[in-house]
Amino acid sequence: MLQFLIRRLTGAVVIMFLIGAFTFFLFYTIPQDFAELACGKNCTPENIAVIRENLGLDKPITTQFWEFMGGILTGRDFATGHCAAPCLGMSFESREFVWDSIIDRFPLTLSLTVGGLIIFLILGLGAGLLAAWKRGTVIDKAVSGASMVLSSFQIYFLGPIVLGIFVYTTGWLENPKYVPFTEDPAGWVVGLLIPWAVMATIFTAQYTRMARSTMIEQLQEEHVRTARAKGMKKSYVFFRYAWRGSLTPIVTILGMDLSGLLAGAVVTEYTFDLAGIGRLAVNSSLSKDLPLTMGVMLFGAFFILILNIIVDLAYAYIDPRVRLA
Repeated sequence: MLQFLIRRLTGAVVIMFLIGAFTFFLFYTIPQDFAELACGKNCTPENIAVIRENLGLDKPITTQFWEFMGGILTGRDFATGHCAAPCLGMSFESREFVWDSIIDRFPLTLSLTVGGLIIFLILGLGAGLLAAWKRGTVIDKAVSGASMVLSSFQIYFLGPIVLGIFVYTTGWLENPKYVPFTEDPAGWVVGLLIPWAVMATIFTAQYTRMARSTMIEQLQEEHVRTARAKGMKKSYVFFRYAWRGSLTPIVTILGMDLSGLLAGAVVTEYTFDLAGIGRLAVNSSLSKDLPLTMGVMLFGAFFILILNIIVDLAYAYIDPRVRLA
C-alpha cells in the first residue's frame, strides 16, 4: 500500500508542476500588458513602469516563471511585503495576496460541500439500496420515479423556487448567508440550510439511481449467486458481497463531484448570492485579474489531484487487485 501511495503522490507532483507551467505560459501569451491591467484606468506611463518593476514584470518570462513556481514552495518578496508560501502572486484589483483571498473564501465553499455531501450521500445511497432491496415493488417504482424527476432539475431552477417559497413568501427561513461554524454552529446550519437542501435534492436523485443500478448489477454477479446458493442470508449477501462491489463506480463519481464542488460551486454560489471560491473565480475572470484567476485554477487543480489520490486509495481498499495495477 505504501508503494501504491508513493507512486500516486509522485505522479501528482509531476502533474501539478505541468499544470502550473501550462497555466502560467497560457496566460502570458495574452497580447496585453499586465502592468496596464494592474494599474487600471487613467494610469500614467510612470505608474505603469513602477507597477511593472514592483511585480517583476520587467524580467524575462522564464525568470518570472521560476519565481512564480519557487514562490509556491518558499514564498516571494514584493514591493508591498513578503508573500509567504504558498505564494500565488498578488491580485491586480485588490492588491491582496492571491492565497489570502482564496483562503478567505474557502471556508464557505467547504461548508457548502461538506453539508450537501453528508445529506445527499445518506439519502441517496439509502434510497438506492432500498430500491434495489425492494426491486420490482411499489417502493422501488416510487423511488425510481421520484429520482428520475428530481435528477432533471437544476440548481439555478430549483434554487429560486425554494427561495420564493420559504424566504420571500412564507418568511420561514432567512436568506442564505455564511456564518463561521466556530462562531455560531446554529447560525452556520440555518444560513446554509437552503443551499444544502437544493444541492441534496439534485444529487440525492443522481446517487439514488446510481446506487440502485450498481446494486442490481452486482446482485447478478456469479460470486453473489454462489453465496446465495450456499444458503447465506439475503441481508448478509446483500451487504457483504453486493454492496462492496457496487462501491467502485459510486466512489468514482463521488470523487469527481466532490472535487468540482470544492474547486468552486459557481452556480450554487451565484444562485444564493454567496461569496465562495466559485464566485471569486468568475469575478476574477470578468475583471481580468490574471494572478487571481491563475491562483484559483491551481487551487482547484490541487484539490482534484488530491481527491483522485483518495479515490485511488479507496479503490485499493475496496478491491485489493487495484494495488497491483
